[in-house]
Amino acid sequence: MTATSTRRRVDVPRQLSAPQTSLYTNLEVSSDRDPEKAAILYYGSTVSYGQLRREVDAMAGFLQQHCGIARGERVVLYMQNSPQFVIAFYAVLRADAVVVPVNPMNRTAELQHILEDSGARVAFVGVELMEHVRPLSGRHVDYVISARYADYLREETDLPLPDVLTSSGAQPHADSVDGEAAPIGWNEALSRACVPRGHESGPEDLAVIPYTSGTTGRPKGCIHTHRSVMHSTVSCAEWPSLANGSVMLCSVPLFHVTGMQNCMNMPLYIGATMAIMTRWDAKCAAHVIERHRVSTWVTVPTMLIDLLNLPDINRFDLSSIAYLSGGGAAMPQAVARQIEKRWGIPYVEGYGLTETMAATHINPPKHSKQQCMGVPVFNTDSLIVDPETLQPLGEGETGEILVSGPQVFDGYWKSPEATQEAFVLIDGKRYLRTGDLGYVDRDGYFFIVDRLKRMINASGYKVWPAEVEAMLFEHPAIQEACVIATQDPRRGESVKAVIVLRHGEYVTEDEIVSWARERMASYKVPRVIQFAASLPRTASGKIQWRLLQEEEARSRNAQSEVRRLD
Repeated sequence: MTATSTRRRVDVPRQLSAPQTSLYTNLEVSSDRDPEKAAILYYGSTVSYGQLRREVDAMAGFLQQHCGIARGERVVLYMQNSPQFVIAFYAVLRADAVVVPVNPMNRTAELQHILEDSGARVAFVGVELMEHVRPLSGRHVDYVISARYADYLREETDLPLPDVLTSSGAQPHADSVDGEAAPIGWNEALSRACVPRGHESGPEDLAVIPYTSGTTGRPKGCIHTHRSVMHSTVSCAEWPSLANGSVMLCSVPLFHVTGMQNCMNMPLYIGATMAIMTRWDAKCAAHVIERHRVSTWVTVPTMLIDLLNLPDINRFDLSSIAYLSGGGAAMPQAVARQIEKRWGIPYVEGYGLTETMAATHINPPKHSKQQCMGVPVFNTDSLIVDPETLQPLGEGETGEILVSGPQVFDGYWKSPEATQEAFVLIDGKRYLRTGDLGYVDRDGYFFIVDRLKRMINASGYKVWPAEVEAMLFEHPAIQEACVIATQDPRRGESVKAVIVLRHGEYVTEDEIVSWARERMASYKVPRVIQFAASLPRTASGKIQWRLLQEEEARSRNAQSEVRRLD
């Protein structure tokens, strides 16, 4: 069954024509149209479209003239949500270079791999993350531009601020030490007022290489051109029919494709306003929604649950919210009912991957189904196939979800074998294998039911067990480890590690967790440790992770049944 046939059952547009330009052109157009309009609201302070473009251009000139960045070079962004993230992102594009966004929860070893694999020699870094960059400076990166987010708090505010904005942190201007490259302060870089060369990038040039892990555990870069990112950007605006009067709450991470597209690239495309939060805080979000009359919020279920559970939520005027959407995890039906009751609108669920620069499927806003991927978006085809034979399956039959469309990436950076494995040809069309199992109903809506790939979904973050296992093997007391998912009432799933210790070694659960926190992003850290004398294996010696996962599910179900009987 093809997406074309399923789409005709749902009354939504099929085609979309996106501008054949670079992403930077969107900022040009919006700033020319209304330079005084607020592009960014940041805890009570404002960055206008005119200021945003001036600072983007100045930073692009600095990259070219001081750092020697040339067309097609990769530049790392290792920062939390902030005005600097947006400026750095578009400065890299203005310099005809390629953005490599990095999860700010990553630590030194994870960052090192991305720097080495991407070949990036310049990095934008938040000052609070410098401790993870210093061991790599001078050896793996030549220039570090360090940003202090509080520099953009230019007005007094009574909003609750995250610690990263209130803790003291001087702008780093230190000389290099032990071979390290001296970091360059953000304000110093802007003060040079460098003028960039003419902008040359077009739709076929590389724009962004976000990294995603795979079953091998080694993060791989996803190659996205200006064309693929632009199509997704325009789709994000056109699907819900958003206009430049919209105010978007930007609470999901901008390094992630969901935040990147819905909370940054899309608002800049239509000339809307972004209300940026550096760290999630439900009470602060309520203040921001009320104060700035936020109309659009693309988020994850956990954030909405936090907001709705505020003890004093009814004292806030949140009536401006007109569109709620997101994905990463299914929205619990009880919470969906609360949303309908409070705002009179559905939570519009969608589905996408880093490989597809966000959504391939979204529910039609006026005809949404709960706990559903939705229907294929503009210019996108989707199939359900038998994962072994690749034969298309019929309505209601479960198989692997395939997608084809202009938002799909070109392939994995420097990984031709992985790229070849990711795609299949069906009737002459190239489809991406998502690794997710699902089905399509009689109305053409797609539903996800399981994973073909081994993956844990922790609050919308993908955790690949092989990557966590590889890092756990670095612990001197660990002989073997198998990582599985465990249920979590708030995060949906969390990471559990079943560990076999080396003979004669002793270590506690807390010690392993503390050790892991220093070496990997917090969402990857095992929340539960189980020690075992051995791990189950197949006749060929492979660890039977599915058996451990099934045992975990049975154990959780038994505990739930006991609580119910009590």
